[in-house]
Amino acid sequence: MKQKIRPIDTGKIKTYSLKERESRVSRERFGRAIRPGARFSDFLQALPDILAGSDLRAIVKRVAEAVRNGRPVLVGMGAHVIKVGLNPILITLMEKGVVSGLAVNGACIIHDTEIAMVGRTSEDVAAVLGGGDFGMAEETGGFLNEAIIRGAREGLGLGEAVGKKILESGLPYAHLSLLATAARLDIPLTVHVAIGADIIHMHPKADGAAIGNTSLQDFRLFCSLAAMLEGGVYFNIGSAVILPEVFLKALSVARNLGHEVKQFTTVNMDFIRHYRPMTNVVSRPTMEGGQGYCLVGHHEIMVPLLAAAILEELEAGRG
Repeated sequence: MKQKIRPIDTGKIKTYSLKERESRVSRERFGRAIRPGARFSDFLQALPDILAGSDLRAIVKRVAEAVRNGRPVLVGMGAHVIKVGLNPILITLMEKGVVSGLAVNGACIIHDTEIAMVGRTSEDVAAVLGGGDFGMAEETGGFLNEAIIRGAREGLGLGEAVGKKILESGLPYAHLSLLATAARLDIPLTVHVAIGADIIHMHPKADGAAIGNTSLQDFRLFCSLAAMLEGGVYFNIGSAVILPEVFLKALSVARNLGHEVKQFTTVNMDFIRHYRPMTNVVSRPTMEGGQGYCLVGHHEIMVPLLAAAILEELEAGRG
C-alpha cells in the first residue's frame, strides 16, 4: 500500500549567521548619485561595481591601455550603427587614434555612401516594396558598383575602393562618411559581403566577379588585422551573423599562420544577446587567454557613452 506523504519537518534545519556568510553584493559596491555639473568620469565611477557597471569600466581601461601601448582597437559593425546616427562618434574615435581598423557588412557601405551623397539614408521599405521599387535608387547602385568594378581592376579591396571614390567625387557630406574618413586617414576598412543581401546587387551594373574579388581581398586584409590583435581590443557592434563569422575565420587564419593572438579583449554590443556574437566573439576567441565582454543596450546610447568614457580616460592619462 502507498504510504501517505506528509510535509517535511523543518524544525531541525541547521542555520548560520548572516554576518559570517560570504555575499556577492555589498554596500561598498553600490552606485551613487552624482552632483550636477560633474565630469563624465565621475558618472562612470558612480556606477555600481556590479555586472555591466564593472564591465564598462574594465572595457574602458582595456581600450585605453591598448591605445597607449600601440595595440589595435578594431570595430566590426552592422549597418544599424550608421542608421542611428553614430558616424560622427566613430569618426572622432578614428581621428583621435583610438579606432585603428573597421570591418563592416555590405549594408554599411550603402548607408554610409548615401549619407555622403545627400546627408540622409534608410528608405521606407514597407511603402515601396509592393511596387517593386525597394532598393532601386539609381545613384546608390550606380556609384557603388562603379567603385567596386574599378577597385577590382586596380587590385583594391572593396572598402578602399569606395572610400577613395567618395573622396575623389567631392560628395557634399563626405566628412560624415566612415569610408571616406578611413581613406583619408589611411585606416583599413574592410567590407564583407553576402551576395544578394544588399540592394546594389539588384542594380544592372552589379558585377559578381568584382564584388567577390574585392570582398575577398578585404577578408585577407582583415586576417592581417586579426593577426595583430595581441594586446588589443575587438568590438562587434550590431552584427548578429556576418561579422562574428568573419572574425572567427580571420582569427583561425592568423593562428594557423603562427601569429600569437591569445591575450586580447573582445566586446559584443547589441540590443540582445545573440548566439553567434556570444559564441564567436565573446567566448571562443578568448578561451586561451584574454577576456570577452557583452554590453546590452541601444547603440545610440551605449556607443556615445563608451566613446566619451574612453576619450576622457585617455585625456586623464596624458594629464
